[in-house]
Amino acid sequence: MTVTPLGIPRRLLEFTIDGEQARVPEGSTILDACRAAGKDIPTLCEGDTLRPKNACRVCVVEVEGSRTLVPACSRKAEPGMEVRTGTERARHSRKIVLELLASSVDLSTTPRVAEWLKEYEAKPDRFGPDAARLNEEPRVDNDLYVRDYDKCILCYKCVDACGDQWQNTFAISVAGRGFDARIAVEHDAPLTDSACVYCGNCIEVCPTGALSFKSEFDMRAAGTWDESRQTETTTVCAYCGVGCNLTLHVQDNEIVKVTSPHDNPVTHGNLCIKGRFGYQHVQNRD
Repeated sequence: MTVTPLGIPRRLLEFTIDGEQARVPEGSTILDACRAAGKDIPTLCEGDTLRPKNACRVCVVEVEGSRTLVPACSRKAEPGMEVRTGTERARHSRKIVLELLASSVDLSTTPRVAEWLKEYEAKPDRFGPDAARLNEEPRVDNDLYVRDYDKCILCYKCVDACGDQWQNTFAISVAGRGFDARIAVEHDAPLTDSACVYCGNCIEVCPTGALSFKSEFDMRAAGTWDESRQTETTTVCAYCGVGCNLTLHVQDNEIVKVTSPHDNPVTHGNLCIKGRFGYQHVQNRD
């Protein structure tokens, strides 16, 4: 018999979103409620397996009585709250944030950003060619994954995944201050000289492609990466008895990367180095 823990029942809260009645379980965020109501709120730093960080501020909404716009990803829903998601103030704020990000960071591999830039009529080019950028070459110092800080928006999701929220390796932190701030390992050393255990859980949560599989990086550089030709198959990792679920991304009959379902009660999207990168034995390679 399979026992499913139900937990303590949570009461439902009633409030309004854009004038429509909404009911969500106590403890839900405004973003949870908006998604349940079919509202498409853009967000980059929010992760469904991590605590909210409030870093990107793309998901801001208006709440009646609040002096400032509030981040929907972290603000808890409250009874009687009046939320407005599409006001001119909220849309203008999202537009500015998208413009600032896109003018200083390479968002070419960030899902849905091109769609949002068009929707909010954002014009990153208005800051001119002299907009400050890192202009760093990707760091390719191992055979498993690549760090491309030109695509990093400092959302801190990789820091949290490597830290006390999941891996507890603490190999990743923030180095520098101000515009020089960047994600780095201790002393900004090569990855191979750090405490990294190559679990790849930082790649799993990265929203922009600043951290990517070496296989994906090489294929993008060669112009052969094509997600429309890829299939996804979920299976069980065979390396040990934990039972981690793997989602194999296959293109042209070859595994190009491995992820894990975030709703899996065993892994919550996390894997070890063997589950994430140890797939070469199931396919022929020169």
